[in-house]
Amino acid sequence: MDASSLSSPELQDFINQEKQKAMVNEMIGKLTAACWDKCITGTPGSKFSSGETTCLTNCAQRYMDMSLLIMKRLQQ
Repeated sequence: MDASSLSSPELQDFINQEKQKAMVNEMIGKLTAACWDKCITGTPGSKFSSGETTCLTNCAQRYMDMSLLIMKRLQQ
């Protein structure tokens, strides 16, 4: 592999896409951990209760909203 192939636009695009995937996976992991700890207080059964479902939905939505707000602030 020569040095010119390491700086090709295709390789840079691939690296950027992989970084974005890693960031999304990290965010999902953090969201899952935070919302699980907050909303699932007992031993989970075969399906979530309506309260757990509502809590998980609201928690995930707030987490995503705050993440987007923080990203927008950092870009300014």
